[in-house]
Amino acid sequence: MSWKEYRRLLKAASDCVPCGVYAVEKGDYAELRNDPCSSRTRLKQRRREWKAQGFKVYANGL
Repeated sequence: MSWKEYRRLLKAASDCVPCGVYAVEKGDYAELRNDPCSSRTRLKQRRREWKAQGFKVYANGL
């Protein structure tokens, strides 16, 4: 899959997850996720967890 196709999938994933983490990436590794969060505090916590592991986090709701 090319990065252009991946960017299109990111856009679709962003539309599907109104509040939560929808993707993470690190170097050449990328993963689409569906981690819905019921509060901003929980969302911030999840973002911190992923960032601590060195991932770039894509999330909605902040």
